[in-house]
Amino acid sequence: MADLFDDPTSRPPEPGRPLADRLRPTKLDEVVGQEHLTGEDGVLTRMIRSGTLGSMIFWGPPGTGKTTVARLLAGETKLAFEQISAVFSGVAELKKVFDAARLRRANGRQTLLFVDEIHRFNRAQQDSFLPVMEDGTVVLVGATTENPSFELNAALLSRARVLTFQSHSAESIGKLLMKAEAEEGKALPLDAQAREMLVGMADGDGRAALTLAEEVWRAAKPGEVFDSAGLQRIVQRRAPIYDKGQDGHYNLISALHKSVRGSDPDAALYYLSRMFDAGEDPLYLGRRLVRMAVEDIGLADPQALQVALAAKDAYDYLGSPEGELAFAQACVYLATAPKSNAVYTAFKGATAAAKQYGSLLPPKHILNAPTKLMKDESYGAGYRYDHDEPDAFSGQDYFPEKMGRQTFYDPPERGFEREIRKWLEFWAKLRAERRT
Repeated sequence: MADLFDDPTSRPPEPGRPLADRLRPTKLDEVVGQEHLTGEDGVLTRMIRSGTLGSMIFWGPPGTGKTTVARLLAGETKLAFEQISAVFSGVAELKKVFDAARLRRANGRQTLLFVDEIHRFNRAQQDSFLPVMEDGTVVLVGATTENPSFELNAALLSRARVLTFQSHSAESIGKLLMKAEAEEGKALPLDAQAREMLVGMADGDGRAALTLAEEVWRAAKPGEVFDSAGLQRIVQRRAPIYDKGQDGHYNLISALHKSVRGSDPDAALYYLSRMFDAGEDPLYLGRRLVRMAVEDIGLADPQALQVALAAKDAYDYLGSPEGELAFAQACVYLATAPKSNAVYTAFKGATAAAKQYGSLLPPKHILNAPTKLMKDESYGAGYRYDHDEPDAFSGQDYFPEKMGRQTFYDPPERGFEREIRKWLEFWAKLRAERRT
């Protein structure tokens, strides 16, 4: 096998090698799109200048150069490069890798162990890395597309620095395409609009951009130039990066919820569309819209909850894609409705009070007395039936005596709650008058 860090110009061309592999950087400063790590003042550049590497976790989306950078680090620091994937490796494979690294170290050479998809190792397997990291047998570089805070052991994270790889920008994808054109010796047969569309299809993935470029070159006849419609015909649309159990899912639902809360219907529709486009479960989106209605709107617009529930029923009745419009309508209604979290805040306060005060008995005058014993204990004594009182309001106290009256619900001067506030103020006035 050829050395991975040979001068690529010294190797004969290999038929069939993918474009992304042919354009793989041979030096750290050739890496495109991760200048915060590999640029002149980048974190990794500074590490190399110091002459030592510590263990690291590379966190970022696919196609951003995590594997390539790990290989280059090993080359720059003269470490032996060993690569495994958590998908195909188990305890036996790890033991072999660690034994080989110990033998190398005994002979004076350290090992850079690159672990792809390290988050797929279970907790016990992750713990197995700790001794060889601590004694310097290996410099661990783990790569993951998932949030390390959730997927990796705290012990492992405490021994490794997390470096974030960013999705490629349109500018860095453009640089990769220019490199591809230089490699192929010809321009991409796309007009300006189609070229921009291809960059968007790559979705921040450099490898995907180069694969799409290869597809375009394969499809083009001599002298043919594709417009946007032509590009869509010759390449399959790339699915968005979205894992319904991981960060993509939570990031987008957070963005949707906060856009609704922030009364921005345009942003809310955008994130709703992205989640539908990525194949999100419509029932999940329906539940979240209901949650927004009760958490962020509440009684400022009591119809909001009904609209959210009706959207779910409409989707059940119509199915996709027609039913998606019902969710869009509900999304816009919620975003443009007056906002209040007064009920949400009040419920949290009441819950905290319930835990704080324990099992206090309600005041006896509001307890039923179905038995003679309970009547003898004054259950129900002195209760005043509100409908028989002036203004249908008795003003009695309903909190446990040892707790005293509490106020949890404080409606704002917005939407329907403006009217509720007037009633609460009126009742408070009556309560004060009837106690004097």
